[in-house]
Amino acid sequence: MKAGIRTLLVANRGEIALRIMRTARALGLDCVAIYSDADANAPHVRMADRAVRVGGAAPAESYLNIPAIIAAARAAGADAVHPGYGFLSENADFARACLDAGLVFVGPPPGAITAMGDKAEAKRVMRAAGLPCVPGYDGEDQEEARLAAEAEAIGYPVIVKATAGGGGRGMRIVSDPSTFGELLRSARAEAMGAFGSDRMLVERVVVDPRHVEIQVLVDRHGNGIHLGERDCSVQRRHQKLIEEAPAPGLDPALRDRMGRAAVSAAISIGYEGVGTFEFLLDRSGEFYFMEMNTRLQVEHPVTEAITGLDLVEWQLRVAMGEPLSLRQEDVSLSGHAIEVRLCAEDELRDFLPQSGRIALWRAPDHIRTDHAVHTDYEVAPFYDSMFAKLIAGGRNREDARRKLLRALRETVVFGIRTNRETLIRCLEHPAFAAGGVGTGFLDQHRDALIPREFRVDPLQAALAAAALCPPGQGGAGRPATLRLLDENGTTHEAEVEGGRVMATGAELLVTGRTGDEIRFRLDGVDRRAVAQADGDRVHVQFEGRAATFTDVTYAGSGKGGDAGADGKLRAAMSGRLASILVQPGEAVPAGSKICTVEAMKMEMAHAAPVAGTVARILVSPGQMVSTGQVLVEITPEEKVA
Repeated sequence: MKAGIRTLLVANRGEIALRIMRTARALGLDCVAIYSDADANAPHVRMADRAVRVGGAAPAESYLNIPAIIAAARAAGADAVHPGYGFLSENADFARACLDAGLVFVGPPPGAITAMGDKAEAKRVMRAAGLPCVPGYDGEDQEEARLAAEAEAIGYPVIVKATAGGGGRGMRIVSDPSTFGELLRSARAEAMGAFGSDRMLVERVVVDPRHVEIQVLVDRHGNGIHLGERDCSVQRRHQKLIEEAPAPGLDPALRDRMGRAAVSAAISIGYEGVGTFEFLLDRSGEFYFMEMNTRLQVEHPVTEAITGLDLVEWQLRVAMGEPLSLRQEDVSLSGHAIEVRLCAEDELRDFLPQSGRIALWRAPDHIRTDHAVHTDYEVAPFYDSMFAKLIAGGRNREDARRKLLRALRETVVFGIRTNRETLIRCLEHPAFAAGGVGTGFLDQHRDALIPREFRVDPLQAALAAAALCPPGQGGAGRPATLRLLDENGTTHEAEVEGGRVMATGAELLVTGRTGDEIRFRLDGVDRRAVAQADGDRVHVQFEGRAATFTDVTYAGSGKGGDAGADGKLRAAMSGRLASILVQPGEAVPAGSKICTVEAMKMEMAHAAPVAGTVARILVSPGQMVSTGQVLVEITPEEKVA
C-alpha cells in the first residue's frame, strides 16, 4: 500500500463505524471516532484509538456538523476521513471541506457527488451516458398544474419524489388523478423538512419490478470493474429489508449488460472508489436507471461474501491513489449470500421506529453479524432504526436462506420491539423461498407476513412464570398463582408448584436454569428457552418467537381494556415533540390530530383516542418524550356531560 493515510477519522457511528475501523486497523491505520452526547460511551468510541466529541445528540449538532468534524480531524491528527453511509456520506460540501482542509476524502470527487446527488440531474447525466431511464418529468417548471399535466401524459400510476431525496422520504405513489395534488403537497412538505428542498420529479411506476443494483469499483486512473449485482426487492416504505447476491434467476448476459453500462457511466463522470447503480428490472427483462449511491452501501457485505473482496479496503486503496489490480475477468461470483436489516421498529404499527434500552442482546455465532449494540445498550431516538445486520452465505441460495433463518431464530433482543419476526416470516414465505419477488412482496403478502396483534401462546406465559419463580426458591416471596398481562392486553394465569408450571392448558417441568436460559421438559422432550425478568416485565423467547409479559399479580384485575379509553393520549414512540395543535378547554372529536412526534427520520401524528375536551397538556414543543408517556389528557364526552 502506498503511503498517504496514517490516521483515519470515521465520520459516522454504530455498526458501520466499527466495520470501517476493523479494515482500517488490519491495514495498519490508526482510527479516530467522533461522537455525539448520546454516543459518549458507544462501542465505536471504545474501539477507536482516539475519539472527539462533535456536539449534541441531534444529528444536526453532531454527525452533520461539518465544521466540528473537520476540527475533530485536525485535533486528533487525522489525515483522512471516511464518511460511511448516511449522514454526510453523499454531501459534496463535506467532501470539498475535507479536501480544502488537506484531508483525504475516502469517496468520489465532489463533482461526481453533485452530479448524482440530485435525482433529476442524475437522470439527465445517465441518459447522456447511455443508460435507460424510467419515463418521467424532471424539468424546471415545478408548478403543481404542470406536474399534474405531466403525470397525465406519463400515465397513472406515477410516483412523485424529491430530487434531493433518499431513504423513502419525500416520495408518494399516486394511483388516481384526484389525489395527485394532496399527495404531491405531502411529499413536498416531507422533502423540505428532510432535505431543505421541495423540488420534485414525476415518473411512471414500473408495476411490481425487482430492485437490482450493480456494485462498481473505479480507480482514479480510469480503470473500472463491476462486482456483480444485488437484489434488494424486499422493502417497506421504499426502504430495504432483505438484500441478496447474486439476484435470483438473473441471466448472466443481462448481468454483463447492466454491469458494463454501469462501469461506463461511472467512468464518464470521473467517479472514484465504490459506488452503486440502482435499477428497476421489469418482468420482461428491461432495466431502468433509478439513482446512483456515491458511497458504500448498507448491503455491501453480500457482495463481499460472493466475491471474497473487502470493499472498505478497496475504498482506502483507491483513496491513496492505487490503481486497480483486478480486471473484469478476474472477478468471480461464488455461492450466494443474504442479508437482513434488524431494526428497532414496531411491526404492528407500520414499522414505527422504537427507542429504549436493550435488556438482553444475544447475537448468533455462526454467521457474520455487523452490529454495535450490547445488553443494556440504549437505542436513541435520534438516529436510524437499523442497529444490526445479519449476513449468511452458502454454496447456493437455499443454504444461505436456511442458515439465516436459524440465525434469526437464535438472535435475542429483549426490551425493545424489533422487526426480527417479520424477517423470519419473509424468509419462510414460499414466494421468497422460490426467489425473484418484486418490490410489492410485503404488501402482496401482508396478512401472512405482518400480524394484526402479538402472537402469544400459553407456553410462553408458562415460561414467563418459570422465569419469575426459579426452581429451588420455592417461589419465595411470590404466590403460587401468577397473573401475567401480555402485549395484547390479555391476562394469563400460571400455577407454579416446585418445578412444575401450568398456564391455560400448557404444562411444563423446569429442569434447570443457567443465566437467561431455562431448560424444561414438555411432552417428554427436553427443550431450551431464553427468559429474563426485567423489572415488572418478563421477556421470553422459544424457537424463535418472543413475547413480553407484565407481572400484574398484585395489580388488581389486570384486565387490558382499550388503549386510550381513559382519554389519555400516550406517545407511540420516543422522540421530540414537534407540535401541539390544541389548547386546554378545546373540544376535540375522536381521531382528530392533537400533536406530532419526530424520531428516526419520521414524523408521526397522534390523534385523540376519544371525543371530549382537552383537560391538560403535559408536554411542550421541543421536549423529548418516551414511548407510553402521557402527552395530553382528554375528558371523554360522557364525563363532560
